[in-house]
Amino acid sequence: MSELINNRAARIETLKRIIQQLHRGADPERVRHELTEIVKTADAGEIAAMEQEIIASGVPVEEIKSMCDLHARVVQDILSKPNLDALPAGHPAETLRRENVAIRRVVSQMREAAAALAAQPADGPGGEPRMRLLHLLSELMDVDKHYRRKEDLFFSILERHGITGPSKVMWAVHDEARKRLKALEEALRVPDATAGEYCQVYEQVGAEGLLIVDRMVDKEEQILLPMMLQTLTEDEWGEIWTQSPPYGWCLVEPGNVYRPPLPILPERTIEPPRDRAMVFPTGMLDFEQLLGLFRTLPVDITFVDADDRVRFFSEGPERIFARSKAIIGRKVQHCHPPGSVHIVDQIVGDFRAGRQSVAEFWIQLHGKFVHIRYFAVRDEQGRYLGTLEVTQDLTRLRALQGERRLLQYDTPVAERHA
Repeated sequence: MSELINNRAARIETLKRIIQQLHRGADPERVRHELTEIVKTADAGEIAAMEQEIIASGVPVEEIKSMCDLHARVVQDILSKPNLDALPAGHPAETLRRENVAIRRVVSQMREAAAALAAQPADGPGGEPRMRLLHLLSELMDVDKHYRRKEDLFFSILERHGITGPSKVMWAVHDEARKRLKALEEALRVPDATAGEYCQVYEQVGAEGLLIVDRMVDKEEQILLPMMLQTLTEDEWGEIWTQSPPYGWCLVEPGNVYRPPLPILPERTIEPPRDRAMVFPTGMLDFEQLLGLFRTLPVDITFVDADDRVRFFSEGPERIFARSKAIIGRKVQHCHPPGSVHIVDQIVGDFRAGRQSVAEFWIQLHGKFVHIRYFAVRDEQGRYLGTLEVTQDLTRLRALQGERRLLQYDTPVAERHA
């Protein structure tokens, strides 16, 4: 065993073998002893490399997710958590840790509320315990902000360093947590169910959902944060800090001590001369006009080039789906949950091959009717240049009736120019 512990490549291979043994049904307690010896000297990067190698071997992400859930249960008391006390308040890692403390507090309170609900007469209405559980669940739904910051900012920067395994696995776990919490919320909002029925749904989907959220805290603090603190530059932490506010915060507000050394933009962001006119076949625009045009469009657009990399997105006043500059240059497949990557691949593949040129979807999202369209972008010779995503909130347009032929502002003029 000693020669394995002293060799990083061998440790990674051994970690991979042990996790695969767990998945095949090996006794967790027997495996735990062997894992203890390895994990004592392994760092978070080696665990990430192990996940990445398993993915590269062709094992589906969903299968790896279940393997790593079992792995997390075995090693949760073995892996040490990083000391984040030295980080200034407001540092992205320190903020994530403070959010985790708040997440665990709400999870604990929800379990107490569920126990109180279970103590109610099964054929009764559930009363205050049900409303308490629903209120706490509404708070915990804030975890979506926490997960989206990870997916769009943390994961995209890790990809620059060639680290993709943990991102895919964690994203799949995020989606499972979201699905279960949403199902629990829908059930608890049914007004005429009994306490017994509410409890049944909690046991079927809610309890496991809370467990998933709880275990993700361990994965973040024992694997993700140590790996990022070990890998990211100060400039990259600055990128995360500057691009985080649009996503919002989960249950806590960030501190105000941390500041990046300088205002940071990704190195690949290149700004053309603002005084240079751009000539098009149908006219010309200077930089400020073009920028204003994109900011004013009543749709959100994102462009993915022929190599499947995100090259541009518009910044309208109210984007439907948040975007961060960290996605520029990122593979579009890495910007979507693992469960929907096959759809992305099919659309891009059909566009590239010329089999299709348009794909569209419409969804209900937070009370809005959202229309999402994808267009193949081609040059005059029909050569594929990329894919354009156009997203629009059609809620108001779908409600229009009759005609409006006279000028009528929907917003007072004074407010429009405020």
